Amino acid sequence: MPPSLSLLRAFEAAARTGSFLEAATELHLSPSAVSHAIRKLEQSLGTALFLRDGRWVRLSTDGAALMRHVGPAFDDLRRGMDLVSTRGPKLLRVHSAPSFAAQWLTPRLPGFLATHPDIEIRLSAGTDYTRFANDEFDVDIVYGRPSQEGVIILPLGEETVTPLCMPKLAGLIRRPDDLLRHALIDSDNKKVRWPDWFAANGLIAPPPHGMRFDRSFLAISAAVSGLGIALESTRLAEKEIENGSLVPILAGKAKDVRYVGHFLVFPRLALRRQTLRVFTEWITKELKIDAVGPL
Repeated sequence: MPPSLSLLRAFEAAARTGSFLEAATELHLSPSAVSHAIRKLEQSLGTALFLRDGRWVRLSTDGAALMRHVGPAFDDLRRGMDLVSTRGPKLLRVHSAPSFAAQWLTPRLPGFLATHPDIEIRLSAGTDYTRFANDEFDVDIVYGRPSQEGVIILPLGEETVTPLCMPKLAGLIRRPDDLLRHALIDSDNKKVRWPDWFAANGLIAPPPHGMRFDRSFLAISAAVSGLGIALESTRLAEKEIENGSLVPILAGKAKDVRYVGHFLVFPRLALRRQTLRVFTEWITKELKIDAVGPL
């Protein structure tokens, strides 16, 4: 009698993730249940499928041979489920860095949904990187390059970081060293901060003496309110620059800092989902950057 699908499912998840614990999280089972299922499968086949080493496991020779057949079979099952699911509303679960979600993504979602009315977006914001093993999100937009393995990481292009302030204050600042006489708003979690910008312009940054925030959207809001000068990405402050509430005060008069700050991250298998392909094509087009691979 062939092994049950539930046993093969536990084997496939453990083989793909390299961990009984991650397989259990993905399958909403306990680690002991996954371990029991795999031992039962090994007994029915008469061979060891894994070499155990503490938490982590690796496939034996027989296990690797079985996975070459079982892996593609489960891939086909997932594709079939995705195909059937497209008959109803298509859900895309997006996790994003808070400032990117508030300042860039959310203002553009109406345009995306108008073009793709059959797709439903569920958006959550947070600073922790998403672990996709629990299948809670389909895609993550992160700040700072992640070190996750087994995922596709797409850089979302360069951003320009420059001093920004309200127009009334802009007339008082003509050179980089003029900033030394004003309150400088700091963003604690930014990759590019005031010492980096002053160093790029041949100056030494003053000791912190202004407002401090842990999110860019708060620093941008503080600058709009006249609390000082923010050093922020023109991408994140795009709306405020366009409506004139913030001014890039030293544009053309100082050296801006350019860097890649945000990344689109998703599991390799998720790229087979039509909703993710559509979203990835849209966001890369909006940012005028190249998409990843054959989307």
